[in-house]
Amino acid sequence: MSIASPATHPVLIAGTWREANTESTFQATDPNRNEKLDATFPVSSWKDCDEALDAAVEAATELRKLGPAKIADFIEAYADKIDAAKDQLVETAFAETGLARSPRLADVELPRTSNQLRAAAKACRTGNWAMPTIDTQAGIRSCLGPLGPVCVFGPNNFPFAFGSVSGGDFAAAIAAGNPVIGKANSSHPDTTRLFAELALEALAETGLPAATVQLIYRTSHSDGEKLVSDPRIGATGYTGSRGAGLTLKAAADKAGKPIYLELSSVNPVVITPAALEERGDAIVDEFITSVLMGTGQFCTNPGMVMLVQGQATDKFIAAVKERFTAAPAGTLLSPAVASSLGKSIQALVGFGAELLAGGGEAETDRCAMANTLLKTSGEAFLGNPEGFQTEAFGNASLIMVADDTQQLCEAIRHLEGNLTGCIYSATQGADEDTYTQVAFELEPKVGRILNDKMPTGVAVSAAMNHGGPYPATGHPGFTAVGVPGSLIRFGKLTSYDNVKDSRLPALLQSTPPTPDTWRLVDGAWTQDVIS
Repeated sequence: MSIASPATHPVLIAGTWREANTESTFQATDPNRNEKLDATFPVSSWKDCDEALDAAVEAATELRKLGPAKIADFIEAYADKIDAAKDQLVETAFAETGLARSPRLADVELPRTSNQLRAAAKACRTGNWAMPTIDTQAGIRSCLGPLGPVCVFGPNNFPFAFGSVSGGDFAAAIAAGNPVIGKANSSHPDTTRLFAELALEALAETGLPAATVQLIYRTSHSDGEKLVSDPRIGATGYTGSRGAGLTLKAAADKAGKPIYLELSSVNPVVITPAALEERGDAIVDEFITSVLMGTGQFCTNPGMVMLVQGQATDKFIAAVKERFTAAPAGTLLSPAVASSLGKSIQALVGFGAELLAGGGEAETDRCAMANTLLKTSGEAFLGNPEGFQTEAFGNASLIMVADDTQQLCEAIRHLEGNLTGCIYSATQGADEDTYTQVAFELEPKVGRILNDKMPTGVAVSAAMNHGGPYPATGHPGFTAVGVPGSLIRFGKLTSYDNVKDSRLPALLQSTPPTPDTWRLVDGAWTQDVIS
């Protein structure tokens, strides 16, 4: 075991940036040049994880004493610092991910990141997320409270809004009163480091425990499994590949530790014949914009289009093929993403998919592959539904053409769980019967159903479900986006039976902690004082 060299970035443990205990290091890649960046980061040993867990346990105890108002102060101060550091964050993330500075990073993802932090802070102050419930007749009161240290594994495709020390899982865990140990994604470690520096400043300014936010960059696979299953951990939030996520889930499940996973999704888009007859050209435009946006590197990217054969379908496919071929291929996030996309395309072709556009080898001077469009029949899909649902994460999509509506519905019944499912139908209801059949089959398979719009946008809304049945996520009852649903994952329900008012948490005392606090009292939601 060795200590990382001074040239290697330090880890943030117990409020201090210090050299990591490590046996190896790594560098991120500039995907626009397909070259390693200069900054070097450590692969932490278990000693780093162990010390972070001990510090997080102490921080969790202190956070319980401080209460939600102080935690909300920190979250809001942190959001302000993120906005102020916009230029540096954008430049660093661009260098590590190749995502467009504007509008993607500067105008969309960064404001979303600070705004979802502020939404989490508001929920933290009011306590509404905690489902405070009071039965005055039985003398029983209950609410959700902090669960304990939370480990957050951030994804490669959203360095801000889903980052391990800045994104939705982070915001939810902190707002629920828990300290966070962030595990940076190897694609954007320097961006994550900048966020952690801002968080540490905000912690000091607002008087929260310094170990409320900690950061390590990478661990061995075995130490990652050990981390999510450690007795000191409360829960884990993970966004990433299915294989790695399921390995972590197996370890966490064996130890009885909650883990919330976002894994993979092909996000089927069903377009009825009547919709294509009515406005096929417009739907082509919407699809091309959605599927190639951000080089297709969205978890809600439309990776499968489901159609019924006919002249309008043939016209749609021809137009999409032409647009895929003509559009320049965007930059992928990393060499690993390019390699994985190539393997997925090869697998789909191996299962019998017809290559209409793209395919081929990845570029060498940058991380990129040609825009790729594939096609299969409904019959072929039903012969190997698992294979044809291989996720091709990137600028690729598979079109499935069914013989008729009956075969289309049968194919939908064979879909795995997905984050989203879209249905395009006639605007005046000419195909309402078809819509009803399709929607009935699709609803159990997805977390969010969209009508006449593509799935790539995920609004930060209380009504949003960014979740779905396996393998989209590890649990179909929770969302990773939207308050209060995203916070509930990181809470522990406690019931207080015959406990006098002064001993109760502030949220359950007769006088609510804020004028904006809602509580379920004897079956009715109210903001009133309990007499």
